[in-house]
Order: sequence, then C-alpha cells, then structure tokens
Amino acid sequence: MQRVTIAQVAERAGVSTATVSRVLSGRGPVSAAVQRKVRAAADELGYQVNSIARALRNSRTDTVGMVVPSISNPFFTSLVESVEHALGREGKELLLCDARSDPEVEARRLATLVARNVDGIIVSPSHGTLSGAAVQETADRLPLVQLDRFVGGTSTDWVGVDDVAAMRQVMDHLHAGGARSAAFVGSLLTNSSTEQRFAGFRRRADDLGIAVAPEQVLLGDYSVEWGETAAARLIAEGGPPDAIVCADDLIALGVTRACRAHGVDVPGRVQVTGYDNIEFARLSEPALTTVDQPRERIAAEAVRLLAAAAGAAREERGPSAHISLVPSLVVRDSTRADA
Repeated sequence: MQRVTIAQVAERAGVSTATVSRVLSGRGPVSAAVQRKVRAAADELGYQVNSIARALRNSRTDTVGMVVPSISNPFFTSLVESVEHALGREGKELLLCDARSDPEVEARRLATLVARNVDGIIVSPSHGTLSGAAVQETADRLPLVQLDRFVGGTSTDWVGVDDVAAMRQVMDHLHAGGARSAAFVGSLLTNSSTEQRFAGFRRRADDLGIAVAPEQVLLGDYSVEWGETAAARLIAEGGPPDAIVCADDLIALGVTRACRAHGVDVPGRVQVTGYDNIEFARLSEPALTTVDQPRERIAAEAVRLLAAAAGAAREERGPSAHISLVPSLVVRDSTRADA
C-alpha cells in the first residue's frame, strides 16, 4: 500500500501543502476551522507523520530519555508515570531505562539514549559520586535534568524536594507524640536522598533533645527485607527506641511487619514513619505515616527545565537551576497524636 503524502492531504482539504505542514507540526498560525479541515482530511486518507523525516528536518525527535535507579521501587514507578504524563502534554514520548542501582549500568543506559538522539534526558542518579562522570559527560552533549536524587559538582539543573525540611516535619511530629529516643533505618549513604534525610534527622533530633544511639543508625538498602532485618535487630538488642524513622516506605513497611511478628505494638510501643507516600503506605497495617513528595509538580518542573535548556543555545544558558519543593507529612496510624 502506497504511503499517503502531504500533497494528497492538501488536495483533499483544499489548502496548500504549507498549510498542512503547519497544522500537523503545530507550528505557525492557522485558524481553528482550517485545522479541523486538514485533520479530517488526514484521518480520512489515513495519513501518518513520518517521524524520521520530521526529526531530520527539525533536528529533534520529540523523545526524552529517563534513567531511574530501580523501576521495581514503587516510588520511581509513580515518578516515571508523572513524567510521562507531563511529556505527553508537550507532545513528547518517553524512553525509559532502569539503572539497576549500578553506576556502570547507568552509564551505559545514558550512552544508549544519547546514541538514540533523544532531545534530552531526565535522570535520578544511582550513586552520589560514582554517577558523576557519566552524568556530566551526558550533560555536556545534550540537555539533562537531575530528578529527586542529584550528584554534586555537576553543572546540570535539578528538581526534587527539601529532604531536610521533610525530616524536620517528621521529627517534630514524633516529638509531639512523646518520642524521646529514635532510630534511623535507611540505605547506605551513597545517594543524596539518604544523605539529606539522615542529615535532617540528626539535626532535628539534636535540636529537640531526642536521643539517637550509634547502634540505632542502621544502613542497608531500600527494601522491605532490609526493614524487617533492621527492626528485628533493634528488638533483639534491648528493644526498639520510642520511634523508628525510615528513609523510605519500603523500609518502613518491613519495620512494621517485623514489629507485628515480634509482638511490638505500633504505634503504642514504637512509632514508625516512612518516606515517599507510595500506594502501599495507606494500605499497610497500621497505615503508615509518611512524607508525601509532590510527584506531579516535580515532573512538571523537570519537563519545563528540560524544555528551557533545549531552547537555549549553550552559550546563552545561565547558572544551573536548583528547585527544592516543600513536601508534606501525611499522618496515619503508625504514629501517635500529641502526647
């Protein structure tokens, strides 16, 4: 079957080929009536845009690459969905890559996206230092925005939440509920998310006089299994403190599960908090108090920053943007009301 051409669409609609091109590309002033006529003609004839030819003409592919540490983590799954929706509103498609929490895999994924001529890349780096070289090398070649996590010392835009402010909310709430001692359970301090959350935890604990014993800072990975292991260790070694602050919801779900298994009441004996507000947080038993990240706003800002970077010549770009959004605390049943 022979491919339908713009000329045939123009003939059917009774307009010039230039008008058809403006309508289908979304560029240039065309009345609403003419747009309807052209699109109707294109639909009737089964015209399809030649995306390869258009990319060659416009020097863009209308595709954006995204690399996340782990697509199996529900937070990143929902973040990807938010980014895809934001890109869709701009008429762009998403190419997704999973770094498997490995900086070497991440570097290969970034190189692959560059080779596929994406218009830009959104990345949540898997490592706070080891991801740096590949992220900067990629940013030197095309527009790049870091999302949620970031690598310091790189000249790229970043958008995420203020983790320190979030931990201030968490600790103030726990203190109001009677907590005078606390443990922190997170991943190893190899990414900005855990680093910032732990720093905010320690700072506010000191301010409020909440005791944090060295052996009650437990660092592993972002998983339910690690949460169970860490909680079991706290229970076995003299019992848990008044509160267990977790660096993400997966860990917190593991903590509450282990507490149930060992007969430790949550929140009566120990208060537990998470971070990210994934869907499972409200479905857990008890429902989890957690920090809600405004994913839709984060995604929208990332797409906006990427478009701004793509639209500016490299020599015209100003200093890198660092957009830190304020998260909110969602209080549920795993913590207590004011004591």
